[in-house]
Amino acid sequence: MAPVAVVPEVHSHVLAEFDCLDPLLSTLRLDSGRLKCTCLAVSRKWLALGTSAGGLHLIQKEGWKQRLILTHKEGSITQVSCCPHDEDFVAVATSQGLVVVWELQLERRGRPERVSVSWEHRGQAVTALCWDTNTLKVFAGDSAGKVSYLRAGSSKLGKGSGFVIFPVQTVTTVDSKVVQLGYQEGRLLVSSLSRCYLCDTEREKFWRVGNKERDGEYGACFFPQNKGLLVGQPPLLYCARPGSRIWEASFNGEVLSTHQFKQVLACPPLPLITYRNEPQYNPEKRSPQAIAFPKLLYFGDQNLLTWTDSAIYIFTPHNGQVLLWTEVKDVLDVTVYRNELFCLHGSGRLSHMSLLSAERCVERLLRRELWPLAASVCCMFQHAISIGRARKSVPMDRLEHLRSQLSSNTHHELIGQLEEVITKVEPLDSACSSRRSSISSHESFNVLDCGIYRVISRRGSQSDEETCSLINPSTSEEERLKEFSFVQEEDQVEHDPQSSERTEAERSEQGLQFHLPLSFRPRPPRMALQAVKDSVSSFVKKTTEKINTLQMNSELWQRPDSSSPADMSATSAPFSEDGDTEVYVDMPNTECDLLELQSATERAISQSQDPLMLLDPDVLVETLQEWLKVLERVFGPAELVESAAGGPSDVDPAEECERGGAAENLPQVERDSLLTSESKTPPPESIRVVSPKPVPPDLLAHLTQLATLYTEVSCFRKQADEQTLSCTTFMRRYFFLLDQQRVRNMCLMQEKQEVYASFIEAMIAVTQSSKVAEVIQRGDLLKSLRYLRELHPWSAPHLLAHCHRLYEKHGEAAVRSFPRFYPTIMPADVKVMSHRSHFVAYLNNLVLAQAEEHKLPFLQSLLEPESLRQEWLELALTHDAPQRCDTLTPDGHPRCNAHCFTWGYGRFLSLLIRLPADLASKQKMAETCRSHGYWTGYLSLCCQLQHCSEAFATICQLDDISLLKEPEGVTPQNLDEWRLLIQLAQDSSRAAQQLANVNGGTLSNGSADSARKVSLENLTLRLAGTVGPQRAMAVLEECGLHLVLSSHSQLVCELLKVAEKRQRATIQTLLERCDRFLWSQHA
Repeated sequence: MAPVAVVPEVHSHVLAEFDCLDPLLSTLRLDSGRLKCTCLAVSRKWLALGTSAGGLHLIQKEGWKQRLILTHKEGSITQVSCCPHDEDFVAVATSQGLVVVWELQLERRGRPERVSVSWEHRGQAVTALCWDTNTLKVFAGDSAGKVSYLRAGSSKLGKGSGFVIFPVQTVTTVDSKVVQLGYQEGRLLVSSLSRCYLCDTEREKFWRVGNKERDGEYGACFFPQNKGLLVGQPPLLYCARPGSRIWEASFNGEVLSTHQFKQVLACPPLPLITYRNEPQYNPEKRSPQAIAFPKLLYFGDQNLLTWTDSAIYIFTPHNGQVLLWTEVKDVLDVTVYRNELFCLHGSGRLSHMSLLSAERCVERLLRRELWPLAASVCCMFQHAISIGRARKSVPMDRLEHLRSQLSSNTHHELIGQLEEVITKVEPLDSACSSRRSSISSHESFNVLDCGIYRVISRRGSQSDEETCSLINPSTSEEERLKEFSFVQEEDQVEHDPQSSERTEAERSEQGLQFHLPLSFRPRPPRMALQAVKDSVSSFVKKTTEKINTLQMNSELWQRPDSSSPADMSATSAPFSEDGDTEVYVDMPNTECDLLELQSATERAISQSQDPLMLLDPDVLVETLQEWLKVLERVFGPAELVESAAGGPSDVDPAEECERGGAAENLPQVERDSLLTSESKTPPPESIRVVSPKPVPPDLLAHLTQLATLYTEVSCFRKQADEQTLSCTTFMRRYFFLLDQQRVRNMCLMQEKQEVYASFIEAMIAVTQSSKVAEVIQRGDLLKSLRYLRELHPWSAPHLLAHCHRLYEKHGEAAVRSFPRFYPTIMPADVKVMSHRSHFVAYLNNLVLAQAEEHKLPFLQSLLEPESLRQEWLELALTHDAPQRCDTLTPDGHPRCNAHCFTWGYGRFLSLLIRLPADLASKQKMAETCRSHGYWTGYLSLCCQLQHCSEAFATICQLDDISLLKEPEGVTPQNLDEWRLLIQLAQDSSRAAQQLANVNGGTLSNGSADSARKVSLENLTLRLAGTVGPQRAMAVLEECGLHLVLSSHSQLVCELLKVAEKRQRATIQTLLERCDRFLWSQHA
């Protein structure tokens, strides 16, 4: 076997084929010469296969099971497309030009039915299908250049919607065959043989993308920018051009740049990793390729995919590079879903490929026990397998196991190459003992590929003889080796020698809140580590109660009168040669304490299960207090245990004097800050997330039950006396005993900022060593979210801690991505952690992410308690909103056309206003909208409250007659309301005329503006269209107005009279015919 060639380091991904779909095609009988697969489509759930006989096979991707077959007598299937937002719908085009939308009705277990049919393209070949991203619209393009859309009716859209037949409409007709269609955010992208067109389907506007034409089949697609900091940005457009070029254009069709891939495609192709044959990589360069890209597809994570009949190409357009290209024979069509790729070959064969990183590919191959193929990929991508981050997917033991599975007879050279890769991952001459002996308390290391150790000193650290960290002597050898390997892995990933330095410093700060220099050099870890840990932790606890941060002089530690005798004996313990026996002196006492705690716990458990005690909270609290006394003696902090045992609970007076003398030697600024910190409230206790002593599992379960019960009782109950341990203090002191999920639910029910902050601080400490925390600290939001998505199903407390880290790192960009974690992360969680302006952005994204028919019920479910309605309304009205001076006059009235301003959260506001509520709430909301100048919402609330006079007065002041139309406006319902509206319009016109006379100006803005104004003439025309011209003029006379209409208005009235006469004549004719028919039936 020839040696495996190594690919360059610029390549990190591969296309891999793990599944064989030949048995599936054989089962469907699509492998015969008579019946073949003609097209395909894929979604999250389905693989849809169209056949030459007019059948559509729907295959469930999980297990590759056939679920449905839909037949068509109108010809073979030429195009198929699955609905991206509702997998119950699929669109099909046949060779005769028929376009059909099927509703599968799987949820209701009904028979699939055709909900929409279009013969708009009869006689033409339908070349492209595309779904609307929000509604059930399907766009179709044919070989003649016609683009149409049909809309499916379904009972999902509401009552009676399934019986509505929507007409088929033609969108446009371009100059040549439609090659590809795309749709995003209300705009349709049409790629023809000569150019690309952009259509705004809502406003019926069209643009050409670029000015230069082309000749041939070239694709185009939208490129969403919904990742990381680009969330909310409009999508980009990518249009293929001749000569391996691709245009990058804005959402408005303006060409921004041209990407040239001709030269970069001179790199050799990467092999397809498949079970069919061994991968062969030829490192020789190819000649530059000038290719016509027939279609472009958005693929994976910010990638662009295209293909020819002999190769598949994947680009990363943000840097203009080729991620990879692979030779694949006889490619006919390709469809993608996320990082999955399904390829239809000219022979009718199907291929299922995946875009994976090299280490993920090796992991999948090892899982399938494809040993030689996995070894070949390891040798081919040595740079990706040897780095530290690959250990998550390919641990060292898996590589060793892979080597043992290879046969030395048939894979001799492959085994040798794999051993070289393993040597780079773990050098053969690096023994654990050499690592362990080289680890210091103030240095961090990483190992280079050549085996050399690189030492990185911490900033501001003293020499080894002068100082050492308090946390290192109390750390076991295994933990120090883990810490060393963590620094090595991070240095390999980031390639930044200072990053490990910073991370190591941060870790020491998180383990201990301040740093004390000691005058002795630590002994080896085998010398009484437990005694050192106990003595040091006791000293740190007592010092923390007095001062927040204190840098002690090393001489203070050596004075015999600076500590109590107990402290001196504990300090001198590590230096004795028989220090190992010192650790086990207190073992009998520990066992006795645990037995006493177990007895008290069982007694409290049995008493708490008494129904009478549950009905009397005072008795329950007394029982828990008795149990807490025992718990404090066993698991309490060191100073509490000493005070309970009769030892000194405070620092010796001599030590106080010595500290005072030391403080006098400090600078004035430090001395003042020290006095200030002593005079203030002492800092809260440090949170303990790890048990200080080993506890049997059965006892730990009972302790968790009682500790969580005490936390809940103390949180919901007012503190009776100062001796009762508060909820926050108990949580910080015994968090290692608490049920995290129950504590989190308690924090949501009882909104106490101090308790919630302590809970979050504890969970951050619990998750500090997780891989996700490392990724978040590196600052890559997309990668962090991807890691969190892989942890699904989530644990709410752990996910909440990671979300806090994301928000601290990325701010609003992180908050806008939190809706994907609902309902694990609730709005109450986001409200506590984020700024108000960021919280309203989260609410907006959370509600608008729901389906249209579910938005209102979902928003209603979030409004608990009801007071949140008013709070969220004011929040949305005060952020990303127009200035009040632009919407309100100084006296609080609406400014002219003030309703035309854009409100950033207008959609969220409209949903909030439409929700049902009581009369008082609606009135309060209306007053809030009026005070902020949100006139659209104010008019809607006036309509709901039936406050017609206020609504009509506001419309007259806004001076826009279009507001008299529903659904956004208010329409007069009877003649009395019309009279009121005419009177208000006359008063408003007089006030505006007086103001104009005072300012010396006129109010004429042209015919276009005058047609929109609320004038008497415009109101008369609206009234004439409602009740007729004659009745309208009579109403004006009743109001005492004699209006002289313009020639245009007179012509409109005459036309209305003619239309009214014809309408009456038509009605009379119909009545007579009905009468004759009824008499004939009676006879």
